[in-house]
Amino acid sequence: MNIYADRGNLLVLERRCTWRGMGFELSTATLGDRVDPDAHDLFYLGGGQDRDQRLCARDLVEVKRDALHEAAARQAVILAVCGGYQLLGTSYAMGEEELPGIGLVDARTEREDDSPRLIGNVAIEADLGSQSLLLAGFENHGGRTYLGPDERPLGRVIRGHGNNGHDRGEGVRRGTVIGTYLHGPLLPKNTDFADWLIATATGARALEPLDDELERAAHREAEHAVGV
Repeated sequence: MNIYADRGNLLVLERRCTWRGMGFELSTATLGDRVDPDAHDLFYLGGGQDRDQRLCARDLVEVKRDALHEAAARQAVILAVCGGYQLLGTSYAMGEEELPGIGLVDARTEREDDSPRLIGNVAIEADLGSQSLLLAGFENHGGRTYLGPDERPLGRVIRGHGNNGHDRGEGVRRGTVIGTYLHGPLLPKNTDFADWLIATATGARALEPLDDELERAAHREAEHAVGV
């Protein structure tokens, strides 16, 4: 699934590694492809529409779930955006149909057909353990995600709706497993977060600084759009 500018997120990761002289190799996995849990530092699950989610949900559970659990256990980074985020949890109830999730986090998603979609610019204060970042992006989801009692959101909503429009939490972070509804895409607007992902995935203690004048301008515009 890759309809929410997910390729832009991957391009940011590739360019920021390349500019630093770090090796970067992108591998894709489509329906039916098995995944080697030890072959990658970062796994990315993008977003998609209902039809795509139905196909991918079954494939993730039947073909890829064990490998992703093994990757998470060795602390590889797993980043899931929007539709991919909804499949990180235990289930996604779409009316009378319930899609299975891969259970990397304790979260359930429910689509409330009689409620409006949660749409608009969003800003969150993300808790990354060693640092806190202001992330700005865009959300557009009909599903409401509810985290289990032992899970923690990726961040606190400053502006926007977040996971469900009620509890002011956005996304989820369990160690190196991260889910979020922020797209549009996310990483070009938040390159500090992209660098955190790179450093976490590679085990780098520090990354060489880059000339981020344009990137910081994009971040400021994203903040301005959401009103923070």
